[in-house]
Amino acid sequence: MIMDEIVVGIDVGTTKICTLVGRVEGEHTIRVLGVGIEPSEGIKKGNIVDLNAASQAIRRSVQRAEQTSGLEIASALVSLAGAHVSSVNSRGMTAIAGGVVDEMDVYNALDGARAIAIPPDREIIHVIQRGFAIDGQEGIRRPIGMHGYKLEVEAHIITASAATVDNLRRCVHEAGVQEMQFVLNPLAAGEVTLTDQEREMGVAVCDIGGGTTDLALYVDGAVWHTMVLAVGGNHITQDISHGLRLPLVQAEEVKKQQGHAIRSAVGPEEYFTVQPFGEDRPIQVSRYDLAHIIEARVTEIFELIHQEIKRSGYDGLLPAGLVLTGGTALLPGIRQLASEVLGLPVRTAQPESLLGMVDRLHSPAFSTSVGLLYWGLHLAQRGAVSAGGRRRRRGEPTLLDHLKDWFKRLLP
Repeated sequence: MIMDEIVVGIDVGTTKICTLVGRVEGEHTIRVLGVGIEPSEGIKKGNIVDLNAASQAIRRSVQRAEQTSGLEIASALVSLAGAHVSSVNSRGMTAIAGGVVDEMDVYNALDGARAIAIPPDREIIHVIQRGFAIDGQEGIRRPIGMHGYKLEVEAHIITASAATVDNLRRCVHEAGVQEMQFVLNPLAAGEVTLTDQEREMGVAVCDIGGGTTDLALYVDGAVWHTMVLAVGGNHITQDISHGLRLPLVQAEEVKKQQGHAIRSAVGPEEYFTVQPFGEDRPIQVSRYDLAHIIEARVTEIFELIHQEIKRSGYDGLLPAGLVLTGGTALLPGIRQLASEVLGLPVRTAQPESLLGMVDRLHSPAFSTSVGLLYWGLHLAQRGAVSAGGRRRRRGEPTLLDHLKDWFKRLLP
């Protein structure tokens, strides 16, 4: 993931492809050297629907990042989203052979947690440790060096449709890049939007993009639940397009320039001009009517999020509330509406304290993009273990090989 202090992330979204090249300059600092932002093509709701168009869009983004950084991109971390993603919690156990926990004991416990029955059409994307127990003592985070006889680990396992992942992998390969790992969107976004205190207290990070809404719940510093909803900002745009009879491009501009998520915050005397289908000349439309359309859809999105949080069973464990990010988080009034629907404190977040070519990156729309860079940097420091789930070919590294590499980074 980090080669010669250079890390690359490709955020493959429904509305944009963003390739970032960064150089590690400290324990918690990355300088952005190259940026390549291109409109998405061939992607809908996080899924590839046109291989050639998606490959070309990714290639253009990569080439632009190469031009701005002056570096050739051979491999990268790649974002992943879509309603095909699902998750489950699992436990693994192993006997502590020497009476003192070593790296191999941790590997064996995690491998046991990973050995769950999944359908042949799905593959494992992440195996993330939630916590360890030694001889029944729960709440252990760094077990190496501790005495005991039995080591248990509780892990959060994220799976995805194998065919969908293979399609995305093919698009990245055709762009001339080897994927080092796929990273679920909200996990990447959480790297740059959440504080350590929020993770410890209990918090949800919600990344609302163009085609999907991605959610991750953190409790006691670890990921406890993840999910992806196939609804996002583009659905708001489509509602505006239908309600006002506008082309989608014009509806998107109207949403950005005139939209508000709370109709009561808009005065009834406020109007703007548009030219709907079938009209010979522009007409005036009330911002109140526009806000009415937007509020209905945004309310529905947060009601779905609320249902998912309650379904997870962790709704009472989120005193830090919800951190909202993604491009749709820029919509005026969305934070207040989210707080009303969820009954939780809500704040919006974006990447901060960036160095280098970051003029366009100080926005919630780029949280996942920047988070991919920090995912590679902070993965081992945070104590989370994650591995790509590609079907292994002869000679390729196993999960154990990956884990050994990451734990080397943990140890002095």
